[in-house]
Amino acid sequence: MQQCSRWRFSSFAPCLILTIMLTVSFPVWSQTSAEPIIDMHLHAKRADELGPPPLYLCAPFLTWPVKDTHEDAQTYFARVQNKPACPSPLRSGSNDEDLMRRTLAILKTRNVTVAVTDGNLEVMEKWKQASEGRILPALPFDPESGKPSVDELRELVKSKRVMAFAEISSQYEGIAVTDPRMEPYFALAEELDIPVGIHMGPGPPGTPYVVASSYRMRLSSLLTLEDILVRHPKLRIWAMHAGWPLADDAIAALYAHPQLYVDIGIIDYAFPRKQFYDFLHRLIDAGFENRIMFGSDEMVWPDAVSAAIDTIQNDPTLSSGQKRDILYNNAARFLRLNK
Repeated sequence: MQQCSRWRFSSFAPCLILTIMLTVSFPVWSQTSAEPIIDMHLHAKRADELGPPPLYLCAPFLTWPVKDTHEDAQTYFARVQNKPACPSPLRSGSNDEDLMRRTLAILKTRNVTVAVTDGNLEVMEKWKQASEGRILPALPFDPESGKPSVDELRELVKSKRVMAFAEISSQYEGIAVTDPRMEPYFALAEELDIPVGIHMGPGPPGTPYVVASSYRMRLSSLLTLEDILVRHPKLRIWAMHAGWPLADDAIAALYAHPQLYVDIGIIDYAFPRKQFYDFLHRLIDAGFENRIMFGSDEMVWPDAVSAAIDTIQNDPTLSSGQKRDILYNNAARFLRLNK
């Protein structure tokens, strides 16, 4: 727990959710997928990057934990991790090799033909070499530290070691997309036609108190992207987590900026099922089913990939065509795979 303050989290995974050490059984996801799938939101991590394994994660959570105002962070952590939140959590990889092997096996079983994957460059490239061509390598930039630099990213793209900039986690640092420090990176991505995936949505409940004090939920609004999209009309950008739960803002931004896409990572398997479907269907009912992309946001729980796929495939209200658009067609268009 003492290490949590120095971890930089790129998604919903931070310590609060990651350290719910449930000691009950976990499901085995084994369903195969005949048609190809693109995962726009995968992470190549070390097994202990989010805490000592094994770690357990609900898929989905049934309720979110309440924090008493008198509780300090450590008390809150202890109370949450000692109270099982679901009957059948996912189990993390036991070591680096197990995590990579299990994740890549699931990608193959579920016919995930492309997975936009970020992480430590060395770890990510090891996964890429073992992935049978499934890993599309991505790397985030950090506007606070300025690392990697614009010049370094240019060289990585030139050498084809990086093909997307993701997951940009400036929200955890309280840095808005309009911050001047972001501008050189957006300009580079537009110049090189490199997709940019930026975290716009949930961290764990209580993020500002227990994980990242500068995190602000209001930065989840996709409307904050407007000036960037107008300034860089050729920029390919997708909002990771789809700006959950600000559906009105997401609908408004998607309507005004037809080049904008979203992915549904983490909310498609870890969030209460009815709430996720309601959110997803609002975007679809507003006419944006052709810009919603599948993402698992798999971190250290390999079965999260299957859990997320199953959530889409088991949606009783979506047509087969809508499911194919979300699971493959929209991302194929966004990534220009037809070329």
